[in-house]
Amino acid sequence: MQTVLIVIHLLIVLALIGVVLLQRSEGGLGLGGGSSSAGGFMTGRGQANALSRATAILATLFFMTSLGLGILAHRGSAPRSIFDQNGPVSGAPAQNQPAGSQGGGVLDQLQRMQQPATPISPTAPAQPQVPQSR
Repeated sequence: MQTVLIVIHLLIVLALIGVVLLQRSEGGLGLGGGSSSAGGFMTGRGQANALSRATAILATLFFMTSLGLGILAHRGSAPRSIFDQNGPVSGAPAQNQPAGSQGGGVLDQLQRMQQPATPISPTAPAQPQVPQSR
């Protein structure tokens, strides 16, 4: 569905570009009117009105397909909040966080990341004990 809407959107964009380029500019030197004389490719009030009407229709279709593509893109994604991303670091255990801390700022999070994951207790031996044979 989204691919079909993208293709339709691109066709509308190309048609809109073509119609706008065919219109006569304010100075009278657009691609549609090569000279200011009465003879030319797109002359006459009726044809100018038709180009203006076609531009309005294509612009409306462009906005509708843009909104449709935006809705389709949003529908496929899960709702997220930027506040959910500032939670505790996934690798850091909860015991490293100070009491009463609710996430803190960026500096607090960096400080928690630099702390060792398993704190060394002062009563633990420095070397692992090897069983002695009798």
